[in-house]
Amino acid sequence: MSEGLHLTVTTAMEVLVDEMGVASVRAEDESGGFGILPGHTEFLTVLPASVMRWRDAQGDLHFCALRGGMLTVRGGREVAVACREGLLGDDLRKLEAEVEKLRAEEVDAARNARAADMRLHAQAVRQLMRYLRPGDTGGFDHPPSISTGPNAGSGKAGGEA
Repeated sequence: MSEGLHLTVTTAMEVLVDEMGVASVRAEDESGGFGILPGHTEFLTVLPASVMRWRDAQGDLHFCALRGGMLTVRGGREVAVACREGLLGDDLRKLEAEVEKLRAEEVDAARNARAADMRLHAQAVRQLMRYLRPGDTGGFDHPPSISTGPNAGSGKAGGEA
C-alpha cells in the first residue's frame, strides 16, 4: 500500500481527481477550515461552495473549486469528495472568485425560494379565507360560536340545561 492519502473528487458526471499518495488535504465546512493527514479518523462533513486544496507526494499544491458537496474519510487513507460541480485549476485567486460567485448564486436562490414560499403561504391563506367567507360578503356568513361553559360541545347554547 502506498504512503499518503487516496483522494477522489467526483461529480455526477465525471471523476475530477483520483490521486494516490496525497500528502494532505485542506477543505472547509460550516464550522471553518480543517486539514486531513494520513491516519485521520473516520469523518463525514458537508462542504459549502469553497476551494479545496491538496499537496501531492512531490509537495505540489493543487486546487479545486467546489459547488458544495460531501467529504468522507475512511480508514485513515481514503478521502472522497462528492460534489455537484467542481472546477480544477492552478490559479487560487480565480477559483476563489468563482466560489464567491457560486456563494452569491446560492444566496439569491435561497432568497428566491423564501419569496416563493411566502407567495405560496399568502395564496393558501387567501384560499382559506375564500372558503371561510363564501360569497365574499366581507365577513363570516355564520360566525363560529365558541362555548367554554359547562355544556361546551353539547349543542346547547351558553350553559343551558
